[in-house]
Amino acid sequence: MIPFFDGHNDLLLKMTLGRMTAEEVRDGHGNGHIDLPRAKAGGLGGGFFALFVPTPGGPGINMAAMREERYDLPLPEPLDHDIALDQVREGIGHFNRLAELGVITPCTTATEVEAALHGPTLAAVLHMEGAEAIGPDLAELDELYDAGLRSIGPVWSRETIFGHGVPFRLPATADIGPGLTEAGKDLVRACNDRGIMVDLSHLNMAGLHDVAELSTRPLVATHSNAHAVTPSARNLTDDELRIIAGTNGLVGINYGTCFLRPDGRFIPDCPVEFILRHLDHLLGILGEDGVAFGSDFDGAILPDWMADVAGLAPLREALVQHGLGEALMEKLLFRNWLRVQRATWGA
Repeated sequence: MIPFFDGHNDLLLKMTLGRMTAEEVRDGHGNGHIDLPRAKAGGLGGGFFALFVPTPGGPGINMAAMREERYDLPLPEPLDHDIALDQVREGIGHFNRLAELGVITPCTTATEVEAALHGPTLAAVLHMEGAEAIGPDLAELDELYDAGLRSIGPVWSRETIFGHGVPFRLPATADIGPGLTEAGKDLVRACNDRGIMVDLSHLNMAGLHDVAELSTRPLVATHSNAHAVTPSARNLTDDELRIIAGTNGLVGINYGTCFLRPDGRFIPDCPVEFILRHLDHLLGILGEDGVAFGSDFDGAILPDWMADVAGLAPLREALVQHGLGEALMEKLLFRNWLRVQRATWGA
């Protein structure tokens, strides 16, 4: 069975919030989208495990409002650096505990990812969604790199010292607000120097243009879809997709229903056809080497037929029925991720 490598999950957040233990992830008694038995049943071989810090005491994002046909939600306030760093370190502790229990194999190279994909554990790469744990002097970057971090999204929608994200607004585009700050440009350069992937998901259009101008690596959006299909600010316009394609970059298709449904509503009624529409549109611009999958497991409302990671099995069948041959399936499910990992990390 061809394994999926997944561009984004929020399992570590679920654990940090006390909603799942490492033992539950190992044994399959958890209440989230991912645990090891269900992952293996669905054919998940590995993925990026996100370190994300919600605003403490804040209202969060009102997902009930996102069920409507139009919405414009306020973003949480900027996050305190010390709080972010403490929780990121806690998330790394959960990541390491999963490794101790044989749930994941931590990977920092594409060679390690490829070796672990078919094994009994999940090939796991640390990603940070929103760089609030890093100060303007970037002093924490090397600590995080040494802990295994190989991918960073400078923002998660809310403003950071590095740049500006997109709102939770429908309809809208990402053409909102200024680009990267000087600290944000320094962060991109520092990531290039260290071989850390810079994730464009949640970043606004001006910020994407700045990353494109500065980056020496393929541009990657780990969990984003096509704005032409679903007019969410979180999705990428055709112009943005062409910029990514020009760098031999990659976009991972997000399973969150508000990024898949043509009307953008965050409800579970979301036929697999909607994933296929985004897939076809992305393939038309990025080509067969530039598309993969980035689920947003444990961070989004999934289609009702998918429900959790075990639902990768019917997705796989739908891709086959859509006419994808084995070579293209391998590219979409994991080889395209390996390609950009090698181009970014150097191994």
